[in-house]
Amino acid sequence: MADLRSPVARARGLGSAKDGTHHWWLQRVTAVALVPLVVWFAVSMLRVAPDSQAAVRAWIASPVTMVMLILAIVTGFWHAVLGIQVVIEDYVHAKGWRIGLDMAVKFAAAGLTVAGVVAIFKIAFGG
Repeated sequence: MADLRSPVARARGLGSAKDGTHHWWLQRVTAVALVPLVVWFAVSMLRVAPDSQAAVRAWIASPVTMVMLILAIVTGFWHAVLGIQVVIEDYVHAKGWRIGLDMAVKFAAAGLTVAGVVAIFKIAFGG
């Protein structure tokens, strides 16, 4: 197969990193996974919201509810990180800033994900 890059690009090693398709698919898979999770969450909130605080705690303590909430949090933050990463790559041109912002977004998302999961456990187990 013919290499369509210029001689300068070949010498510098510029070209596809062979990672774009994987990133694109992950973004689509997380988006598709979020659709039923968000619908489930919205319907559940409409049903549970008028109840007492004890009833909501009992609902969150249900194993199925805990798993669904954790899946929603993890998938939501993963999808957000993938999207923000694309924005950073497209609009931040200084390599140092790009790396720093990418790391900051990933650390923030990881921290918020852990905080969300801990909050679910704390509510469910009455901590």
